[in-house]
Amino acid sequence: MSVKGLLASAYARYVARKTYNWAKKPVETQHKVFKYLLKKAENTEFGKDHNFKNINSFNDFQNNVPITDYEGLTNYINKVVDGESNILWPGKPLYFAKTSGTTSGAKFIPLTKESMPNHIEAAKNALLLYLNETGNNAFVDGKMIFLQGSPEMTEQNGIKIGRLSGITAHYVPRYLQTNRLPSWETNLIDDWEQKVDAIVDETIDQDMRLISGIPPWMVMYFEKLVAKSGKKIGDLFPDFSLFINGGVAYEPYRKKFDDLIGRKIDILELYPASEGFIAYQDSQKEEGMLLLLDNGIFYEFIPANEFYNEKPSRITIGDVELGVNYVLILNTNAGLWGYNIGDTIVFTSKDPYRIKVSGRIKHFISAFGEHVIGKEVEDSLKEAIEGENISINEFTVAPQVNPVSGLPYHEWFIEFENTPENIEGLASKIDKALRNKNSYYNDLITGNILRKLVVRQVKQNGFNEYMKSIGKLGGQNKTPRLANNRDIADKLSEQ
Repeated sequence: MSVKGLLASAYARYVARKTYNWAKKPVETQHKVFKYLLKKAENTEFGKDHNFKNINSFNDFQNNVPITDYEGLTNYINKVVDGESNILWPGKPLYFAKTSGTTSGAKFIPLTKESMPNHIEAAKNALLLYLNETGNNAFVDGKMIFLQGSPEMTEQNGIKIGRLSGITAHYVPRYLQTNRLPSWETNLIDDWEQKVDAIVDETIDQDMRLISGIPPWMVMYFEKLVAKSGKKIGDLFPDFSLFINGGVAYEPYRKKFDDLIGRKIDILELYPASEGFIAYQDSQKEEGMLLLLDNGIFYEFIPANEFYNEKPSRITIGDVELGVNYVLILNTNAGLWGYNIGDTIVFTSKDPYRIKVSGRIKHFISAFGEHVIGKEVEDSLKEAIEGENISINEFTVAPQVNPVSGLPYHEWFIEFENTPENIEGLASKIDKALRNKNSYYNDLITGNILRKLVVRQVKQNGFNEYMKSIGKLGGQNKTPRLANNRDIADKLSEQ
């Protein structure tokens, strides 16, 4: 074992002890974060507008701070973008993480001197807890790749602007710089396909041990490596032992990666967002990701089935239940308040509190009152292909409300790696699984309101072509699994 590996193992034990100390006191930990956030921001414009100085309880907070989203905070954020200080958080942000909004165009999410370290520490601690549990520290002596956006930034009114993954690239510890790939010059390439080709050239003959990125773009990278080398990834990189995934559920891609890699490796799932680093997988043996209760975020949870009510329930960590679909609300040390990040989560454990991302509150199908969510379609697809020789590159689902003939239906657009012999049979299996998971959908089928779902095969690279056509190929962009409209479906149908 190398000196670097020994030091990493010792540090991992320390971080694990520290982590599980706060995890054993979840309510107390969150209360401390709550009090800190209010005190720190009480003299900001938002704090004054929402009576922070007189908030003494969570009930007071609910009465003064409404649930909102990016659009609801736009008036405040615009002032920060214009260079004003003490608006949402004391002073000015260090950065704006620029993201693509669905309804507001580009979003500018603030990153402050208090919030930025939370992003870096959480990513580091995820690796250290993995190391502590598994004893696998060999990756620290090999090459690591983080497939990410460009680290190049612009500046406006003294605030730097870039993609979150590009911003964090500036914080890679010095002791990892010699291990890290791709090169700075390659990371600066804007065109995603050109960038992946350059990464392939840089890494194909290296001792790659840790590889990180979101699944759809890692598939592209792995496929290019296999095509160029003629080898499975596990043979090309014999010491490759850890795949880090964030941003997209891994399960729909599992078989595809198993085929490309050719052997089993450990998977480490992260839940980073521009708004805050929310959770990471702390155990290879337990389901779900550890919710980060001491990471500068005070969480609220709204039962998803109440979200569109006039006055939905808002609860804190001590009142959540296992298996319930919650909309995740953030209050952060970057100045986001009552902020609906758009994700839904389910708790898998309360000792410690672990979660799974179940979907997007805006990404659902309820054209007929069925309210099908992301987790249901992903689990149904996984169930339908289990034991079958079927690999899937990507998929999305949309309602077909006005078919040329017959009843309406759900239309599944799937890009297969290998085309199934019986696509209609696969559709029947998915439909059966989905009916078992969603009683509303089942009632619509049995009541002859809907007919069973239809699977449409998308040509090879069809999803990449679609993403490229809308300027969202690569980086942290991903295709929504579900839509309640046909914007994506109609584009795919035209291919």
